[in-house]
Amino acid sequence: MVTKAYKNPEFLNSPEARTIRILAEFLEPARRFRKEGIRHTIVFFGSARIKSRRDALSSLRTVKKRIHSARGKQSAKDLEELNRARADLDMSKYYEDCVELARLLTEWSSKLESGQRFVVCSGGGPGIMEAANRGAYNAGGKTIGLNISLPFEQYANKYISPGLNFDFHYFFMRKLWFVYLGKALVAFPGGFGTLDELMEVLTLLQTEKLHKKVTVVVYGREYWSKIVNFDELVRLGMISPGDMKLFRFADTPQEAFEYLKKGLLKNYPAPNGKHR
Repeated sequence: MVTKAYKNPEFLNSPEARTIRILAEFLEPARRFRKEGIRHTIVFFGSARIKSRRDALSSLRTVKKRIHSARGKQSAKDLEELNRARADLDMSKYYEDCVELARLLTEWSSKLESGQRFVVCSGGGPGIMEAANRGAYNAGGKTIGLNISLPFEQYANKYISPGLNFDFHYFFMRKLWFVYLGKALVAFPGGFGTLDELMEVLTLLQTEKLHKKVTVVVYGREYWSKIVNFDELVRLGMISPGDMKLFRFADTPQEAFEYLKKGLLKNYPAPNGKHR
């Protein structure tokens, strides 16, 4: 029997069928979002490497115990691991803050009419992504994970709602879905991936390629001021002073929550005015 083209794995995984695979990564998520009634998301970006306070404390104790058992004979590697563990503990505050912010947003959103609710969406992996999904999960709301196949770090966390755990192959299709339904964005501390995602969204807003309003919070001024010198970009004329209005810094979950809520209510009011 001759195999139909749309049932032929060899063809579907070939270079010739790449456009079909790309289209599938748009249409299949669209079908699931429509089925779940999801129209609006609040997107969380941030590092996969940031640990919870509990895990960071456990790692630090383990390193200290090992060094102590060596009777004070610290090697350069021991010192490096100790400094890394201490840094992980310091950065863990962002994990805890992310959990709290996602919880606040989900509890607030759950009181809105079903068609107007804002669902927490993350990259679906560990670290800040897990924290965002965890906060929404703790509040009893739906929560989305847009995962991607990578050789390291990326795996689906356990707090993603059934049916809303996605696994992308193409980065650009994953990014499309971050932005397509996104009405707000929170960028927690992160590395290359977070910088890439944040700057792409800011560029789309700056160039007015997004025909909608997106409220952007850059969380953790202490961290971000060391990573990106926005003021220097303005001074050198690389961005305009008005571009700084595309986002706002926040340093506490409550501060970020109030700014996001205000922006979302202003930009996406309920048809009957019942937003609270």
